Amino acid sequence: MAPHRRKSTVNTAELLSLRSRGIPDAGSLYRHCLKVFRGVLLQESRSFIKVWSKTSKSAIMYENGNIYFENYQNCYSCVHAEPQSLYRLPKRSKQEKIKDALLCQSPLEQTLPSPSDHSPSLLALTANNWLRRFSAETGKELQSVYLSPNFNFKYLGWNASQETFYVKTIQNKETPLARQAGVAHNTFMYLAVFHVFPLQIVGILEINKKGFGSGITDVVMSQGVLAVSYSNKKVKLYSFEHIVQRYLTETLTLGKQSSLLGGKKVGDFPFGIPVNIQITDSLPVLFEASSNNGVQIGGYPWHFIYTPPQKNQRGTHHICSLKDSTLATNGIQNMNCCCLESDAIFFHPADSRRIIHIGPTTMNVLKILGEVNSPLPSTIVEDFSLLIHRNNTSPSSGVTVTSSGRTVRRRFHQLDDDSSQETFRLVECEDELDLLAAVVTNGEEEEARAHIRLHDNQTGTLQRKIDLVEPWDETYPHVLCFDKDTIVHIEQRNTSFCCHVYKLGTTRK
Repeated sequence: MAPHRRKSTVNTAELLSLRSRGIPDAGSLYRHCLKVFRGVLLQESRSFIKVWSKTSKSAIMYENGNIYFENYQNCYSCVHAEPQSLYRLPKRSKQEKIKDALLCQSPLEQTLPSPSDHSPSLLALTANNWLRRFSAETGKELQSVYLSPNFNFKYLGWNASQETFYVKTIQNKETPLARQAGVAHNTFMYLAVFHVFPLQIVGILEINKKGFGSGITDVVMSQGVLAVSYSNKKVKLYSFEHIVQRYLTETLTLGKQSSLLGGKKVGDFPFGIPVNIQITDSLPVLFEASSNNGVQIGGYPWHFIYTPPQKNQRGTHHICSLKDSTLATNGIQNMNCCCLESDAIFFHPADSRRIIHIGPTTMNVLKILGEVNSPLPSTIVEDFSLLIHRNNTSPSSGVTVTSSGRTVRRRFHQLDDDSSQETFRLVECEDELDLLAAVVTNGEEEEARAHIRLHDNQTGTLQRKIDLVEPWDETYPHVLCFDKDTIVHIEQRNTSFCCHVYKLGTTRK
């Protein structure tokens, strides 16, 4: 019989030594560090302390340890004990204002043409149709591409994260004057698609009635699929790969001449990038569904979540197989809550088999049970559930005395998201630490306060609570970012925005 092997802890130096000698069970040092850090974060002697606040007249964004103010002009780093100014871009005119931006992280496994391609960068879209690439560390401009003198581009979005992205114009809406004159309104918007590393154009596509039909209200792109929303509540998916293979008229290269520009260089001012994907007939539809608030696709095997457009189906969510639209067993989820804001349901950002369904008093983490090639429908089961226990849920009463002295009694039910009761507001996932952060408000005082409950991502077990110092006004939008030792709370106050930063520290006794 083999002797019992005692389980022991290994420090960092020993791990490095084991790895250098090729011993396979040395494990990942980074994974071990995260496990150690999670243990430190959950210690009673540690707490999150508010260290910094800053207001702004424009929206505030947080991403990958950086906070961006003034339309990405001013960047602060959260790496230190308190946020510090990382860089400030030169002052720009109104025409050069940054409308949207994406943060890009270079791939480690590729050798790229320029040394600057290996550093993180910020892709910024300006009001005068320039796409500019800045160093995310210094703010230095690395590259610029002029998009078009004819189209008003306004939005950036990822198609495949850190691989391809798209730039979207404003919607070309039909004017009453054009309608009266009988002028045909065919084009809805334009989409420019790029590879990131190195920055290279795939093409500019016209979203028109010929290919996509009429009644278009919005277009987004994800994982090589164009998702088109219509005014009749339908959502249709189209293959971008099929569109490129069939309708691409010319392959473009930034900085190279193009026949579509009469021999001018692609991306140069004032010529920009020509439309090189021309759709001339109707497109095959990969998938379509009718939904009240769009369609979400995710999970494993692939599933989609939608809310039927009928009024009596508000708050009812259907989970179906993407392969054949079969409703999953237990695939209809409804919390039956009575509240001003509807409950939210979405695929777990860090787990391909789970779904999060959050309401005012309940947060269910669901799991998809099913196999890719199985003839049987998938089954939705509850992995765990988080509840808020309230003392009084009975109908409230009111008494009114009329001028004649008659007493009128009224009874009414309190809303599930009433500001005077504890309520789930937000949920954030810290996937590297395997923690769920749920924001809960408590309206017992005159000003509503909030705290964060950290739950184990696998079991739902409550690990600790973190109090937020600032009041929480539920009538305005809030964003919470939980990034290892940093918590960032961004809130809107009337016409201004405020950012609060908490850092992990030692509690003094």
